[in-house]
Amino acid sequence: MSVSLVAMLVFFPAAMAYAAASDLFTMTISNRLCLVLLVGFLACAALLGISLHQIAMHFAAGALVLVVCFGMFAAGWIGGGDAKLAAVTALWFGFDQLLPYLGVAGMFGGVLTFGVLMLRSSPLPAFAGWPWLLRLHSAKEGVPYGIALAFSALLILPETSLWRAAVGA
Repeated sequence: MSVSLVAMLVFFPAAMAYAAASDLFTMTISNRLCLVLLVGFLACAALLGISLHQIAMHFAAGALVLVVCFGMFAAGWIGGGDAKLAAVTALWFGFDQLLPYLGVAGMFGGVLTFGVLMLRSSPLPAFAGWPWLLRLHSAKEGVPYGIALAFSALLILPETSLWRAAVGA
């Protein structure tokens, strides 16, 4: 099994799962995780022999998403960690699957937001005193949108050109 295939099958999904769990339990997505995903992309692209032009196009997709998402962050619509996670995921996907990724993330994000709002409209049982659940229940907190970003990334990953290159399709 090639290292690039392991990266696609293990590293990227594990990083996305970590991002979702981190956002759920702490309402943060670490800069370190986003940096690790960026370096992981470069390593995977090098192992797969992706051309410099293709790598540049992947970076262009990531940069475009970063600019748009930081506008959304500035407007208070999403968190900074969500913006960085969306951008680094776009880096992995490139323009190839960018619109499907963002569309699925938007749909799952809407469902997630609705679910969180429903949770917040009901009182928590007295035994549910976990700090992360109290934070999730608080109307003063945002929605852990990293969950939707990670879930949609895992759903779209098999459709990407990097995945096809890794599995030899």
